[in-house]
Amino acid sequence: MAGDNGFTLWFTGLSGSGKTTITNQLVKELRKREIPLEVLDGDIVRENLSKGLGFSKEDRDTNIRRIAFVANLLSRHGVPVITAAISPYREIRDEAREMMDGRFIEAYVKASIETCEERDVKGLYAKARAGEIKEFTGVSDPYEPPEDPELVIDTESQTPEESAQQILTYLAQRGLIPAG
Repeated sequence: MAGDNGFTLWFTGLSGSGKTTITNQLVKELRKREIPLEVLDGDIVRENLSKGLGFSKEDRDTNIRRIAFVANLLSRHGVPVITAAISPYREIRDEAREMMDGRFIEAYVKASIETCEERDVKGLYAKARAGEIKEFTGVSDPYEPPEDPELVIDTESQTPEESAQQILTYLAQRGLIPAG
């Protein structure tokens, strides 16, 4: 597949919406089909590529620009890329879309703040509400949902497996992966 079908599947959504869970499901399915890919998970990128950045708007934008830069390099050389980062600001996601020139697929992982809080095993929302975490997306910092994403993945109404299947069907319809 490498060579022609590079793309970036750009997950965006609140913390706890299901980005990483769906990514893990997709990776399993794509590897079964022997499709090479790379994953840029927001937490891992922050640890390695964006160490030292905080959560101000400027630092978040820098972090997302770095993810977009790497995703662009990989996808333009035929590598399918999945990014799983909150990427809360519409403007910087649009910048990433423009950079990738048709290889950018925005997937809005949609879940209410209440559902995300219920799923929050790390207790981040509770800490944010108690003022222990500043600039937390959805609580003390805004999240701007996409206005016209290629995919809306409603994790309140479907399982991670159903979400992954929705994405696989979309990618196959676009000719980016073989139908399977």
